Amino acid sequence: MHPATQRAVDLDARYAWPTYARKPVLFERGSGMRLYDAHGVEHLDFVAGIGVVNLGHAHPAVARAVQDQVSRLVQVSNLYHVEHRAELEERLCTLFGEPSRVFLCNSGTEAVEAAIKLARAWGRHTRGDGCYRIVAAERSFHGRTFGALSATGQAGKQQKFAPLLPGFTHVPLNDLDALADALADDVCAVLLEPVQGEGGVYPCEPEYLRAVRTLCDEREVLLVLDEVQTGLYRTGPLFAHRAYGITPDVMTLAKALANGLPAGAAVARAEVAEVLSPGDHGSTFAGGPVVCAAALATLDALDRERLGDNAERVGAHLRFRLMELADRTGAVTDVRGRGLMVGASLARPIAREVADAALKHRVLVNATGEDTLRFLPPLVCTESEVDTLVSVLEDILRGR
Repeated sequence: MHPATQRAVDLDARYAWPTYARKPVLFERGSGMRLYDAHGVEHLDFVAGIGVVNLGHAHPAVARAVQDQVSRLVQVSNLYHVEHRAELEERLCTLFGEPSRVFLCNSGTEAVEAAIKLARAWGRHTRGDGCYRIVAAERSFHGRTFGALSATGQAGKQQKFAPLLPGFTHVPLNDLDALADALADDVCAVLLEPVQGEGGVYPCEPEYLRAVRTLCDEREVLLVLDEVQTGLYRTGPLFAHRAYGITPDVMTLAKALANGLPAGAAVARAEVAEVLSPGDHGSTFAGGPVVCAAALATLDALDRERLGDNAERVGAHLRFRLMELADRTGAVTDVRGRGLMVGASLARPIAREVADAALKHRVLVNATGEDTLRFLPPLVCTESEVDTLVSVLEDILRGR
């Protein structure tokens, strides 16, 4: 092990909270699809910071925007106006496509927390104090702070921290009858991921999500879509919900918004957002000039480079090659996803072993469960790089 890597491993083991099972590798730089460790060894990245660097590592346009801004002004708080914030707010609301308002924040879980607070404030404003419950999906993941964790539909992530916040009901994904039955008079919102990410890459069926939109309209309930992982061309369209032909009342974004810098947003229809007043919500670091400059540069580059088209084309190739792998080896039992957000179920609970073995082959993949591999490469990924990934996986799976 390189001395710098060993030092990082030792210090982390001694001083960090034991909340991560970090791999024994230290990355020092990156470029596009590639990361380079302390030895200078190249690795192919199918994790992308967990779906964060959609433009690839060290994108020059983002680097220039950050370098320019950080040399002039970093932080003055939300008490004052700063460069780039208003432009980013305008851009996000314009992209949302309806009269809307946005709250800028620092992460996906913060965006979900903001959406939860907005939904409850809207419920109280429209139907009184008793309208506060939110219906979410089993197997969903919305974040690790208490509100977002309570909305998450995974008991394994919640048990240590019980009791959670009251007011959340979970129903099976793609079961419209179960959702309809759950929409009692005290429900203010439905919260869904268009494609469940941490839960194993399970998409909403098109007819289901369209029917949910109709049902929410009929019951006068907000539809909140968590696009933290699916947003910004990850599944092909700018936002995943566009493929379904619907628009939510509230949408959360983060991950790829600033291509690696901590940025998030909750966008809502204007009439919904306007139930809030100054002081109802806030965040010290949110919407700072550096991350806003990075976000604007990121949005420009994503559009200019037509990476949504590439995500659809290369994502289809990835799913096809994984299905071929399933036919050849029997080690893969299911392949699913949209664009370059792909999950594969394994016939045995060896996903973490496979991810560890892939790292030794200098390919980064992510295990989201005992039997599920998730692939979230930068959207600059090529078919040739997918072929390399599948070749490595086949060597590993045939050896087990």
